Amino acid sequence: MNTLEKIQNNLTQFSKSERKVAEAILASPQTAIHSSIASLAKIADVSEPTVNRFCRRLDTKGFPDFKLHLAQSLANGTPYVSRHVEEDDNSDSYTTKIFESSMASLDTARQSLDTNAINKAVDILTQAKTISFFGLGASAAVAHDAQNKFFRFNVPVSCFDDVLMQKMSCINCDEGTVVVLISHTGRTKSMIDIARLARENGAAVLALTARNSPLSQECTLAVTMEVPEDTDMYLPMASRLAQLVVIDVLATGFTLRRGPRFRDNLKRVKEVLKESRINKEA
Repeated sequence: MNTLEKIQNNLTQFSKSERKVAEAILASPQTAIHSSIASLAKIADVSEPTVNRFCRRLDTKGFPDFKLHLAQSLANGTPYVSRHVEEDDNSDSYTTKIFESSMASLDTARQSLDTNAINKAVDILTQAKTISFFGLGASAAVAHDAQNKFFRFNVPVSCFDDVLMQKMSCINCDEGTVVVLISHTGRTKSMIDIARLARENGAAVLALTARNSPLSQECTLAVTMEVPEDTDMYLPMASRLAQLVVIDVLATGFTLRRGPRFRDNLKRVKEVLKESRINKEA
């Protein structure tokens, strides 16, 4: 049952003020998708907390997440492109849809993220003698970005987006190695095999993946997120953005955990990079 059907079927279950929100949305779902919480509250003649309470009644995590589910219920989208984009969308329409759905997905991912898992992941990374980032397909770009981030931290870092290279790297793992596997679905068979192989050779294995996925079960620690995106049917968009943000979070935690002396080293790296750029005032 999609979001619009849930609203229609539960009209009699809502409070008087929540029903005002429901009726405003049913009257013009497209307006609701493109509204701020303040503007929808004004249209429905209710308070902003009422709108939030209404969204949570529908098992969403808040207004941004609700808008995402509402958008998904309005259209099946263009297969292999995006759930939110229709064949006849113009540039203004599909640009707006992609930005809004991406922002809503990032907010959903943020709310589903376990900060305790982030803290444990930073613990593991800061104790590593070597770090390897593995990704396939769209996740390969995220793995390369992670290598670029962590390469500046004066720790041996590698990145592999080829299955054979990943397997050979795992054979050479030891107890000082941390392998970070990046997979939105957590169902890629080769990644699951690699997680098992890395652990068998003594490595600590972190995964950025879906909760309760097969990959998450094979890792030392899984950092999981809920990103409402079906990458079996559509291009990976929001899931890749969420993975990139989590890499930034881990890199930030790594930097802070290492302390002021470590940040002095980063400062020296930045000073060297300045020499490769044209002066702003030039």
